[in-house]
Amino acid sequence: MWRQSERARNRLECGEKITHKKEEEKYLPIPHILCLNLYSSKNCRDIFYCWTYYAVMEKRHLAQIAFSDDFGRQMRFIAGPRQCGKSFLARRQLESLDMSRLYYTWDDRSIREAYRRDNRFIEHDLGNVAKQDGIHWACFDEIHKMPSWKNILKDFFDHYEERVRFIVTGSAQLDSFRRSGDSLAGRYLLFHLFPFTLRELVRSDLPATPPEDAVDLITPIMDTVRYYPAEMDTLLAFSGFPEPFLSQKAAFQRRWKKDYVDRLIREDLRDITRIVALENVAALMALLPSRIGSPLSINTLSGDMGVNYTSMANYVNALQLAYVTIQLPPWSDRIARSIRKEKKCYFMDWTQVEEPAARFENFLAINLLAWTTLLTDAGIGDFDLWYVRTRDGKESDFLISRDRKPWLLAEAKLSAGPIARHHMTQAEALGDIPFIQIVREEQIAEQRQPKAWQISASRFLGGM
Repeated sequence: MWRQSERARNRLECGEKITHKKEEEKYLPIPHILCLNLYSSKNCRDIFYCWTYYAVMEKRHLAQIAFSDDFGRQMRFIAGPRQCGKSFLARRQLESLDMSRLYYTWDDRSIREAYRRDNRFIEHDLGNVAKQDGIHWACFDEIHKMPSWKNILKDFFDHYEERVRFIVTGSAQLDSFRRSGDSLAGRYLLFHLFPFTLRELVRSDLPATPPEDAVDLITPIMDTVRYYPAEMDTLLAFSGFPEPFLSQKAAFQRRWKKDYVDRLIREDLRDITRIVALENVAALMALLPSRIGSPLSINTLSGDMGVNYTSMANYVNALQLAYVTIQLPPWSDRIARSIRKEKKCYFMDWTQVEEPAARFENFLAINLLAWTTLLTDAGIGDFDLWYVRTRDGKESDFLISRDRKPWLLAEAKLSAGPIARHHMTQAEALGDIPFIQIVREEQIAEQRQPKAWQISASRFLGGM
């Protein structure tokens, strides 16, 4: 299949034509995610699916950060939702250095047995792989499923820290173990991989260091007329997870989504939590889509499902731990106060939400969180995403903070319209920061007040 993909790439570079059944001959476009829709031949679609998968996955922004020499000897932990491309990212890094042999998935029994026979089992492979700049790179995938995996990593790192850069990929446990005693302190850096975002699809360059004043982020977006409606439509319809996104088939997407949830509950949550009644977690997932965009009340959910408060809080936190959902806290100058207040919940897979306005808000939440997290992972600054709620119940959907100071206030809307007065009041109270109303409607770019704009989501997200 991959050889077919390479032949397809050569055909495109030579400008070869491919016959379409319903239209005249067309030259293949520049490599682009939506080129899949142009071809009716199943063989042709399969070829371009493989090629496009590589082309799109290689654009992941995190790869340009996590494997940088700037981060020295530390192990690179890459955490994120199941099936968002973590293993692919690590494999491509090794392939680019001709070190594919140093990829070890601990799901493989032979790898586990090799370790039990010899805890230095990688030594043989290291001796048969050429170094790059005096260093080897190796990946341990799914090692968090091993008993005492932290001690195993600590031993490998302490022995090989001057010779090998380790990539460790996984999901929930890589992030969760920090909450208890951390035997790996000082030996790793944690990076986060999200599903595809709009900016990642349309721009290969890393986000620049944001200006101190968010007005200077918005100004060039207003000066550059560029919209990405097709890419955003596809993301909203099929999610940002690689397989359903690149297939662009509704039947496959529905089946993938169901199987994804089943596997996640049956495997991931079983491995990382002590929850026995996993059927209650599945029931909670069915309830959450109707709560998207509103502060999540654990008491209300407990009453709806007939379980106690502590159990419900554990279910909600388990979904966040497994990267099924994210939770946005309300902004407060005092961190302890924001932790106690009700959070907003959003799905990593926004197609879990059917209602259009709620799905769009969910989509925007993940795109903004991915952007702020990438900047934080890159060491540019401490960026966080919040929502704002006043004592009288007035809300603004999103607040981006920079180094614990309010930076940009935002609201999600399906259609363009007047900016509600309370948004401006809140923006002024937060330090006279700019406000932007991000709308699903296309061809919108308006400055409504000196520090207030209304911009189409495809233009804003693509220009960040």
